Amino acid sequence: MRFSHRMQAVLVAALWGVNFVVIEVGLRDLPPLVLTALRFVAAALPLVFLVPRPTARLRYVLGYGLLLGVLKFGLLFVAIDAGMPPGLASLVLQTQALVSVVLATAFLGERPTGTQLAGVLTGSAGIALLAVGAGGHATAIGFVLTLVAAGSWAVANVVVRASGETRPLSLLVWSSLVPPIPLLGLAGVVDGPRVVLDTITGMSWSAVLAVGYVGYLSTLVGWGIWNRLIGIYSVARVAPFSLLVPIFGLTAAGLLLDEPITWTEIAAGVVVLVGLALVVRTRGGRQVSTAATPDPAGGDAGTVPDPAPVRIS
Repeated sequence: MRFSHRMQAVLVAALWGVNFVVIEVGLRDLPPLVLTALRFVAAALPLVFLVPRPTARLRYVLGYGLLLGVLKFGLLFVAIDAGMPPGLASLVLQTQALVSVVLATAFLGERPTGTQLAGVLTGSAGIALLAVGAGGHATAIGFVLTLVAAGSWAVANVVVRASGETRPLSLLVWSSLVPPIPLLGLAGVVDGPRVVLDTITGMSWSAVLAVGYVGYLSTLVGWGIWNRLIGIYSVARVAPFSLLVPIFGLTAAGLLLDEPITWTEIAAGVVVLVGLALVVRTRGGRQVSTAATPDPAGGDAGTVPDPAPVRIS
């Protein structure tokens, strides 16, 4: 894996780690489902008028939008609103790394190396240690919803790889049109139409900035780079970088929200880093191709593999 691509993956982890603190700030003014819907409105507009349509079939675009927007983020935002501390949420969510590797092996025919599996298991052990050390801070419903959100993320990773999409940014932007309507509909049922309307029309500047961060930086920049890297490499190679998210998330929560950080959490963070090191030092993991993939962050990524589409019925 190229050094520049590793640094992009680390940047995404940092953006996503801080994202949990921003979500907590946004939830002070907005109901969780409304905040999630506005996140994807921001991600879709105005870029949907500027980027071409995805090359993937419509079912992949719709499926990715529902998995990522309605299930993964909808459940995550509800979990944090229900008492899941942002720092702890950032680490529990990373159980998706192990699930992603398992799903990619089962449905895409990817064969992770022994070293990659050892790295994922080591990193997952660090996540488990973090959860045991900090589990007393969370509500049961918040913890369970975060685990379901992690599973939804893992399936979304597989959908990206299976779609054979050659325009990662297009997939992200166009699929962002999917979540707002079902999310706002659910918000109307849960919170009431009047509450939904009043919170949107009366947004504070902190809520506006929170929507801007989660919509543009976390979603467009973060997921744009993430999807591109999955297209270049394998799910098993990229997904473990998300194990860095709790490091940034716990640090940001501790500094900005005074969420306590224990020595157990610090030790577990070291274990996570060891696991990630095992994964990224493994050679191989790229498909043979000469297709050029555009860089969603701007510029030309050079000659990289074009993933062969794998259809899931």
